[in-house]
Amino acid sequence: MGAGQKRNQILVPEARRAMEQFKYEAATEVGLNVKEGDYWGNLTSRDCGAVGGAMVRRMIQAYEQSLAQQQQPR
Repeated sequence: MGAGQKRNQILVPEARRAMEQFKYEAATEVGLNVKEGDYWGNLTSRDCGAVGGAMVRRMIQAYEQSLAQQQQPR
């Protein structure tokens, strides 16, 4: 993709920094040795997809936990 064609947008701009940190935590979780600010262009699509998958799994888990807490009788 060329410049200006990025389609992924942060829906809540205030969350940008937290999402970046979350991405690096997920990368560490799947075994990638990347640090903040590193170039990701030398990683395979499979590795980058694993990071995205780990992020989605953790987001779903957090949402399921919040739903379960709402369902508990008080």
